[in-house]
Amino acid sequence: MTNSPTSLGIADIQKLLEYLPHRYPFLLVDKIIDMDGDNYGVGIKNVTMNEPHFQGHFPGHPIMPGVLIIEGIAQTAGALCIAANPKREVQPLVYFMTIDKAKFRKPVIPGDVLHYEVSKMRQRANIWKFASVAKVDGAKVAEAEISAMIVHQEAAD
Repeated sequence: MTNSPTSLGIADIQKLLEYLPHRYPFLLVDKIIDMDGDNYGVGIKNVTMNEPHFQGHFPGHPIMPGVLIIEGIAQTAGALCIAANPKREVQPLVYFMTIDKAKFRKPVIPGDVLHYEVSKMRQRANIWKFASVAKVDGAKVAEAEISAMIVHQEAAD
């Protein structure tokens, strides 16, 4: 499949590791299955019992923390921003800036497959705002509006 600036296709785990600085246990998206530039994307997270947060949230009744669902959404959006922008010598970073209108609808448990759907609302310069929904088996489990900023590492140092 040939990639173009408006249709990037998919990003497997190897591509995500190029786009994002996150690593286990804080990489919360396993792949992106649908990308339309920085306009829209669907990230996937396979939720497993061996993730460290389930040791304490909650013993005997494991529930994925809502903040980690939002972080997975933000990582999906950040990967879209990086993938849709031309490569530079030094890979830019994406800083998560805001969370608005966050709502949590139902618990996410081990064995679930999270789908993070992110849609660009607007972009100004190096700042993006996305509307997002997290789903399990087609049912909405969380939603939020988030914003992020690309920072080139030379400027971040």
